[in-house]
This record gives sequence, structure tokens and C-alpha cells, in this order.
Amino acid sequence: MQRLESKLDLDCVTVTGRSVGENVATAEVFDEEVIRSVDDPVHPYGGIAVLEGSLAPTGAVIKQVAVDESLWKFEGPAKVFDSEEEATEAVFSKGIEPGDVVVIRYEGPKGGPGMREMQMFRALLKFGGLDNKVYLITDGRFSGYTGGACIGYLSPEAAEGGPLALIRDGDVITIDVESRKLDVKLSDEELERRAKEWKRPPPRVTAGYLARYAERATSAATGAIVR
Repeated sequence: MQRLESKLDLDCVTVTGRSVGENVATAEVFDEEVIRSVDDPVHPYGGIAVLEGSLAPTGAVIKQVAVDESLWKFEGPAKVFDSEEEATEAVFSKGIEPGDVVVIRYEGPKGGPGMREMQMFRALLKFGGLDNKVYLITDGRFSGYTGGACIGYLSPEAAEGGPLALIRDGDVITIDVESRKLDVKLSDEELERRAKEWKRPPPRVTAGYLARYAERATSAATGAIVR
């Protein structure tokens, strides 16, 4: 906080009864490589980026610092799976190839339900020899530990009928991290036609708290909260 004091309201009173400025006045930095100054950041850009486009009208999140810059622009055919389990089977059966964009959908707040964690699948790709060779896109979430070419929190999610629900194997997906874009090469007319044909899959959980959550949860873009 002392490093950021030029960005803070130092007069704000805190729970200590003292101001922010008073709280951080005696703080020391013992290792400049661990806590950098504002003028000497680890990266010239932030840790994460929000991408938008025809595949994520209200946003998706990528941990850009964990993606090799050679992959900041990527284009490939979609390999579509309706659950993490289906995608996992495809890895073991060699159903995913270098250059693919792996789409795991119906894992968002409503679909999961609960916005399931996809980090283990990302690790599976790495150990399966596909690290930096494919992209992973999902309406599920990732932990802070996750690294590599993966985009999550896609909104609106597939269970809400978002564009992710309309993607088919072979559709070409384009990713441009620098331009903050995530698109599918389909016309608006084709997406509208598919949307009319789409049918919501039955819920995975039909009783208890998770069923209530799935019914009421909002999009990841608005916090996946219950209203």
C-alpha cells in the first residue's frame, strides 16, 4: 500500500482508528523484486484482460501474463464439449489436436451449476503434450494458479443461450489479446438462425441449494450472484 500511496486516499480513516497514510508510513520494502515500485512494474500491462466480441458480448477473462505472447493472436477450429468430463475423455482418446480451440460449455454459474473450476483440465492439456498448442475457452472459471492459453468466465454463458451455446465443431474462432477481441467467424444471421434452433439442456442438479442457485444465478459478468 505504501508503494501505491500516490493512488490512495491517505486521509481515509481505517478500522485501526488511524488514516491509511498513518498505517503505511513506517512500512518497509525488503526486496525490490517482490514488491516493485509503480515506476518499475513486473510487466508493462496488467495481469488479466477482458476480451469481448461475437463470442463473448459481455466479456471473458484471460490471464494475459501467463500466455506466451506468440499466442496473443490465434485462430483455429472449435472442438466443442458440453462438459469438462467430455473434454477429458477427448484428451485421452487423442480427439484434440494442435491448433484446435477447445470449447467447454455449460460449466458457468447456471450450467455447472456454480461456475466449475477448469484448471485441472488445463493441467491435463499440458501433461498431454498440448501446452501452447491449443486454446481453451469456457464459461467455467479458473484459479489464480492457472497458466497458459485459456479464456474463462465467458458471458453470457451457454446455459443462458449465449453465443457459446451455438458453436459447432469446425467453426473458426479468433483470439486477439492485444485488441481485446474474442470472435467466431459466423454471420449475425447464422447466429440468429442457430439461436432459434437452440434448446436449453436439462439441468444437471434438480434439487437442493445448487438447483436453486442454478435457477437464480446471474451471469459471471455481474458476479454470478443470486437475485
